[in-house]
Amino acid sequence: MTDIATTRPIEADHRAAGRRRGTSGLRRLRNVLCLDDFEAPARRFLPRPIFGYVSGGVETNSARDGNRAAFAEWQFLPRVLVNTRARHQRTTVMGRTYDLPFGFPPMGSTSLAAYRGDSVLAEVAAELNTIMIQSGASLTPMERVRAIGPTAWFQAYLPGEREIIVPLVERAQRAGFDTLVLTVDVQVIANRENNVRSGYGSPLRPTPRLVWDCAVRPRWSFGVFARTVLRHGMPHLENIGFPRMPVMGFSERPGMARDGLSWEHLELMRRMWKGKLVLKGVLSPRDVRIARESGVDGILVSNHGGRQLDYAVSPLRMLPAAVAEAGDMTVMLDGGIRRGTDVLKALALGAKFVFIGRPFLYAAAIAGPAGVRHGASLLKDEISRDMAMLGIDSLDQMNRELLVPARP
Repeated sequence: MTDIATTRPIEADHRAAGRRRGTSGLRRLRNVLCLDDFEAPARRFLPRPIFGYVSGGVETNSARDGNRAAFAEWQFLPRVLVNTRARHQRTTVMGRTYDLPFGFPPMGSTSLAAYRGDSVLAEVAAELNTIMIQSGASLTPMERVRAIGPTAWFQAYLPGEREIIVPLVERAQRAGFDTLVLTVDVQVIANRENNVRSGYGSPLRPTPRLVWDCAVRPRWSFGVFARTVLRHGMPHLENIGFPRMPVMGFSERPGMARDGLSWEHLELMRRMWKGKLVLKGVLSPRDVRIARESGVDGILVSNHGGRQLDYAVSPLRMLPAAVAEAGDMTVMLDGGIRRGTDVLKALALGAKFVFIGRPFLYAAAIAGPAGVRHGASLLKDEISRDMAMLGIDSLDQMNRELLVPARP
């Protein structure tokens, strides 16, 4: 969210808000025993349009649901009588060591669902020494997120237009980001019928129905939206590459045709960007090979959480083929991960790191930093228990030999 209307230090404001929410937030977490448990309280907390935007996929939701179903296609073959008391979850991604094998992916309008949501995720990621990727469709200026979260990466949505690409890449570099993520699977706006049915739009139009949807969710209306507007002004899209646009109003969002984005624009970015460059939204092994030949440092195998092309193949199913073509590139994955067993299956199939979106956004919405920490702790504990029962003490030992295909 924007912070123009206040001169208070960002970090102090964020910590004070966290303390005020702490007690009530912790009460909401008592019955949250796994990542899936965040969804029901988030549904009760968020207005219908915003929950629909976060939870939905595209068209029939086949791609979204397929992401989750793919994990059931693999079972474990554990080893026994192995001393695993020294087990740890440290992992190295493109030369930097993190304490966890999972992080928070880019999510648009995070700060519309959770008060200062971008800052919450960046702060907790830095605290846990893991990765948060700020979305180009976020509501907080990238400079602010980078100051709060030194482990944050920045993700860009870019058209095939040099005059937009160059300034945004230069701005991210000035902000101090060491890793730039280019999302490549948003060539056109997806047919998200669920957004229309739930009343979500960009911008949100202040219709009688929206007013009612917000009125029946007073904790969100006062705790997120009203607090944001009073303290920081109306939130705007801040990092998309065109002039700032408020998230609520009657003006049309400027169009940005991304169907002209091509490999030549990636090569321009590679020449400009001094840090690590990652492609997000890659599924085809042929594209993995071209990315490697183009000097990309890492790929994020993803179908955008099932939010772009319906019936797009699950990232987990394409992971082994992507790894086979990746060479020295780092391969990461998102889509459908909810359990420690899911994390370990992805690592066994060749991913070095995974990202988990919706549950951590729900956690930030209902309980702020405490919710995100709680979710991360639950997942970390699951992974630790699973490692012990599999007979491994480091994630490097999690390999294909510990998996067998599930029978139909």
